[in-house]
Amino acid sequence: MKNYLLFYLVSAAVFFYSSTGFTDNKSTDSDEELLRNFKTVLWPQAYRKQDTDLLDRLLDDSFQMIDGEGNRSNKKKEIEWLKANAWNPGTFEYRIERLDIYDGSMAIIDGTGVAEKYSYKSSNVLIKKAGQWQAVASHVSGYRERTEQD
Repeated sequence: MKNYLLFYLVSAAVFFYSSTGFTDNKSTDSDEELLRNFKTVLWPQAYRKQDTDLLDRLLDDSFQMIDGEGNRSNKKKEIEWLKANAWNPGTFEYRIERLDIYDGSMAIIDGTGVAEKYSYKSSNVLIKKAGQWQAVASHVSGYRERTEQD
């Protein structure tokens, strides 16, 4: 009887910890590489080249963005904006300061975008569907003009 009780308690604990995310998050090094490329190369590339097809693939249909003034945008509005506006920040680098992957299917990326004349902070939530990462949320804040000392 004690063995059955012990087996039951251990099984319940394993189930609890695996279902609450306390175990390894089942992500792979390739997921991290894909996400780093997604945020530091592909996303800026879509805006710089006004590549609406690429942006369409990067953003989930449920995508929502909140900008520094608290305005909300969605995927459709972002694609429309990109069609009408060229983005040329000069040199640009996105510096990832956080990249966490949860259960191999959700990720949070945040960091600092640094252009020639300005910088900003952003955070992003991405999901993996059918093997592809897509952004579902983005928040931009802390926009400031850069000085010569920056």
